[in-house]
Amino acid sequence: MRLLFNYKLSMFSEIIEFIIMKRIKKIDFGISITLIIICTICSFTGILKNLDYPFFIVSYFIVGGWQVLSMIIHAYNHWFTYGKGKRYIYHWVTLIAVCTMPLGSFCILLFTAPFMAIYYTCICYEEAYIKMRCPLAILK
Repeated sequence: MRLLFNYKLSMFSEIIEFIIMKRIKKIDFGISITLIIICTICSFTGILKNLDYPFFIVSYFIVGGWQVLSMIIHAYNHWFTYGKGKRYIYHWVTLIAVCTMPLGSFCILLFTAPFMAIYYTCICYEEAYIKMRCPLAILK
């Protein structure tokens, strides 16, 4: 009887974890796409001209900061970070890019960062809306 109770409790906790992960992933995608759109509009329209730096440089840190926080949360919870997966490879590419920044790759990152942000958002979309469809393991 105790084993059956533990099994049902374990299954219930997996369902709750799945629901929470799905919500977090959708929120992550929504925030990421919203930050990209707002920062792009503000950069092109010049709304915030009173800054010491051009806003597009500041927007790199806004969008990038959110995505780094998201990557840390995913790595901590082991969500879609299995070996050879898109997110796993992206984490390593980002780590290498950040580590080589002091060696002079900062100029390269100025051009590649927007594409990296869009690619990361595509990964988030794929995980939230394609991979997170009701898996068969939960339907048992």
